[in-house]
Amino acid sequence: MNTKTSPFIVLAAVVLAFISTSCSTVPLTGRSQVNLLPESNMVEMSLTSYDQFLDTNKVASNRQQVEMVKRAGQKIASAVEQYLKSNGYESYLQYFKWEFNLIENEVPNAWCMPGGKVVVYTGILPLTQSEAGLAVVMGHEIAHAVARHGNERMSHSMLVQMGGIALGEAIKEKPEQTQAIFSAAYGVGSQVGVMLPFSRQHEYEADQMGLIFMAIAGYNPQEAVGFWQRMAQNSGQKPPEFLSTHPVDAKRIEALQEIMPEAMKYYNSSK
Repeated sequence: MNTKTSPFIVLAAVVLAFISTSCSTVPLTGRSQVNLLPESNMVEMSLTSYDQFLDTNKVASNRQQVEMVKRAGQKIASAVEQYLKSNGYESYLQYFKWEFNLIENEVPNAWCMPGGKVVVYTGILPLTQSEAGLAVVMGHEIAHAVARHGNERMSHSMLVQMGGIALGEAIKEKPEQTQAIFSAAYGVGSQVGVMLPFSRQHEYEADQMGLIFMAIAGYNPQEAVGFWQRMAQNSGQKPPEFLSTHPVDAKRIEALQEIMPEAMKYYNSSK
């Protein structure tokens, strides 16, 4: 009988053991996820990319619009902090240093990096139409960061590209390769500087979480249905960049309507 163990089996066992100790739970939805990277490293890499983005893009000068973005952002950030503190996720708060910027760009888009660095493009404001509409967008993007979707996606990429190497060691020993995987995960360096599309599961999860966060912040979550309908109606032959990374269809709106009663409870309690 061959008593030798296949190297592949050993590697698979190591990877599975590592994954089993790296599982976490998404706040609010309770979904189990694999986040192999320390969140502190994710934040550090995001700061580097965020600073580079701000150095090469123009911050908007319209004072009223800038103040609206910062006001909505701060209200949603406070709602996130309130929820996390009240539901056993207070440790998440150490990684958020919120910052909100409005960038001059005609592309209808917005994004949030790990650590709470949020960017809104002026091109999306005609579609949000109001502060409540803007809260739909910001709540959704902030939800991606709270759910650590970027870490989850990057973890999968690192497992494929680096195999069984310990992720902490990969960050130390292969910083350039690790940063490259981060950049690929977030689309850093692309023409419009936006994140690559999240999975459909991540998008629906961010919809649900964002709806709750905006409701806690005092924004009517019913605005979400109207916003996504406007996005779909204005897409024309070629969907805007924001739509290309966010699946807008009847199923999405149906999903929003299904969780609307729960979101409205939060909204009514916020009054």
